[in-house]
Amino acid sequence: MTDRLPSLSVFFPCHNEVDNLARLVEQARKVLPQVAKQWEVIIVDDGSSDGTGPLADQLAATYPEVRVVHHPQNRGYGAALQSGFAAAQHEYVFFTDGDGQFDLGEIALLLPWRRQADLVLGYRLRRADPLHRRLYALLYKLLIRVVLGLRVRDLDCAFKLLPRRVLAALSLHSNGALISAELLFKAKRAGFTWVEVGVHHYPRTAGVQSGGSPRVILRMFRELWRLRRGRI
Repeated sequence: MTDRLPSLSVFFPCHNEVDNLARLVEQARKVLPQVAKQWEVIIVDDGSSDGTGPLADQLAATYPEVRVVHHPQNRGYGAALQSGFAAAQHEYVFFTDGDGQFDLGEIALLLPWRRQADLVLGYRLRRADPLHRRLYALLYKLLIRVVLGLRVRDLDCAFKLLPRRVLAALSLHSNGALISAELLFKAKRAGFTWVEVGVHHYPRTAGVQSGGSPRVILRMFRELWRLRRGRI
C-alpha cells in the first residue's frame, strides 16, 4: 500500500460542474483511503447556476466525509481556492478542479516527493485543452516569469499538494486567476520550496470552460499589478 499521509483535505472548486461533480466525488471516495489515513472532501460551489449547489448538498447528505462551501454569487477562481484552503481541517491539503480532467489516483505520485520539498506541484505531461487555451497559458507563464520572477513548468496546473502549515504562513488575496501565481510567489518569498511532478491531463467531457474569458483575463492583470506593487 502507498505510504499514506496522516490526514488529507481534498477540495474541488466548482462553477457549473453539475455533470462532473458526482463522478469526481465517487472517484475521490475510492482513491483517498489508499493515500491518507484520515481524509475529507470539500466541494466549493462558486455561485453555480446549473444545479451544482443542490447536487453538492445531496452528496454531503449521503456521505459524511463530504462537506460543502457555498458562494451565493460567483466570486472567481481565487476566491474558491481561498474558501477551500480555509475550510480544510487536515495536515495536508490537495486541490483539483471540478471539471474532472485529472486522474485522482495520481495523487499517489505526489506523496514520495513531500519529503523533498514543502509543496508538490503537478504539471501536465500533455495539456488536453484547445490550442487557444494552450497559447494563453504559454503567454501567461512568460508574463509571470518576467513580472514576478517565477520559473514554474506549469503554473496553473490544478493538481497541488501542500501542508496546511504553508497556508497558515501565507496571506492570499487574489479572487481571480492569479491565485496560483500569488501562492507560489509568496511561498517562495517566505522561503518554502517546491518540486514538480508530471501527471496526466484529459479532455473535458462535460461542462464549459470559462478561464479564458476577457473578464477573467482583465481581473488577472489588475491583480498582477497590485501584487507586483505589494498591495495584495
